Amino acid sequence: MSTENEGKSEGTQVPPAPSAPPVPVESPSAASQAPAPESGAPTTPLPAAPPQAPGAVPAGVAGATGAPESGWPPPGTPRTAPAPSAPVDGDWPPPAVPHASTGHESAAPQGQGSPAAPGNDWQNPPPATPLYADAGAGTHAYGADGAGAGGGSGTVWGASYQEPAPKSGRGRGGLVAAVLVAALVAGGLGGGLGYTLARNDDNSGSTTVSASTDGGAVKRDPGTVAGVAARALPSTVTIEAESSSGEGGTGTGFVFDTQGHIVTNNHVVAEAVDGGKLTATFPDGKKYNAEVVGHAKGYDVAVIKLKNAPSDLKPLALGNSDKVAVGDSTIAIGAPFGLSNTVTTGIISAKNRPVASSDGSGSSSSYMSALQTDASINPGNSGGPLLDASGNVIGINSAIQSTGGGGLGGTTQSGSIGLGFAIPINQAKYVAQQLIKTGEPVYAKIGASVSLQEGSGGAKITDTAEGGASAVESGGPADRAGLKPGDVITKLDDMVIDSGPTLIGEIWTHQPGDKVTITYERSGKTHTVDLTLGSRKGDS
Repeated sequence: MSTENEGKSEGTQVPPAPSAPPVPVESPSAASQAPAPESGAPTTPLPAAPPQAPGAVPAGVAGATGAPESGWPPPGTPRTAPAPSAPVDGDWPPPAVPHASTGHESAAPQGQGSPAAPGNDWQNPPPATPLYADAGAGTHAYGADGAGAGGGSGTVWGASYQEPAPKSGRGRGGLVAAVLVAALVAGGLGGGLGYTLARNDDNSGSTTVSASTDGGAVKRDPGTVAGVAARALPSTVTIEAESSSGEGGTGTGFVFDTQGHIVTNNHVVAEAVDGGKLTATFPDGKKYNAEVVGHAKGYDVAVIKLKNAPSDLKPLALGNSDKVAVGDSTIAIGAPFGLSNTVTTGIISAKNRPVASSDGSGSSSSYMSALQTDASINPGNSGGPLLDASGNVIGINSAIQSTGGGGLGGTTQSGSIGLGFAIPINQAKYVAQQLIKTGEPVYAKIGASVSLQEGSGGAKITDTAEGGASAVESGGPADRAGLKPGDVITKLDDMVIDSGPTLIGEIWTHQPGDKVTITYERSGKTHTVDLTLGSRKGDS
């Protein structure tokens, strides 16, 4: 297990959201693009000449003689009609031509002779863009029967035969326009009717209900998460510890008594123990300088005291961690990654979980028989309270399981994966009281050195202790109980012991003077013995 290293990781900037990818637009090839029409060109293609017209050449066919590809008049053709020698069809002079809708004006000769008779000029294709054509009134031109912009058919002087336009302006286009207008009118009526019905229905049959009160007026029961958080947050603090060299981090603590004592983790304040700076900030923004009263490396518990503490401090109520059951609701408060006053929830997912963690410096380790929770705990939550559903403190958040090898003292800091560990408050309360009273921790002991290796099937008493001393303390509890080097302890009371760290953590849940039952194996045989736990002061 690795203890999370509170507040040492720097925040990373959020990358900007990627812009939407550009939508590709297909560009038609040059070969597929139609040439842009000339200015003033008709918006519809000219109709083909009827097959009965002698020598007619369709408009736009390559090789047509007598007319350029565009423009009018063709070379050699005067812009004004010659004087006609005789009336045509008994209808001369033609009526005056009204002004075209496009704004172009053309002079209409009156009584100046007869037009030339049609001849080889019929072989010339009609001009692509008559200079005097009405671009918005079909393909008819001046000189046709019923001449004018409104309709009629006929031939243009000197131009090829053109298919007669419909005499009535209400052809297929007119019918389509009429249908469209009818559809629009029907659509408008239907839309208006639908809106009116929907509005009336909305006013008479709405199923929405407006709140009688806003969020600020809602009364939250004391047993809800919101209710617990509202009571507990004012009694939690964000701790900033800084060493004399400027290094430090962020953690959490909670009010232990009305004298200004704050309980937290040892690894939260370790940087400020020797001449460093320590501050505690409440959720209302009030900040106080503080000093370390005492710290216990093995337990990973520390007590600090506010300087000039306010008189209205409200200590959090302490629960009974021995009565906690797997599945009970939990609420964690802390400053994960420096985000002060963060509340997360979960359950107790295991009890008596053996956990060994580093203190941050790598020089010592702490051992606990921890409460395991899936409430989100991250670096910065260290030292904060783990509460039950009633708001009572049942543990001190201290460690997380990391998948990346990070944690306290590591080069990386992994986030919560739902495996957090808290020191049971029954143990932490005893340690805190000793620190306030004497400034030194007091540890329970059996008076024997055990191997810290995993997988030994229990806690094996070593042959020698550190520095070459005897593994079994002379006259100590283990010695009086008859334990010897090589014995493997497999149980402490009813708790199964699978390693040395598990045994140490379980012993430290007790107090000096407690009587326990030890089960051990020697030479393949199982033995049971009772002993009274001794005590050791200080971390040395």
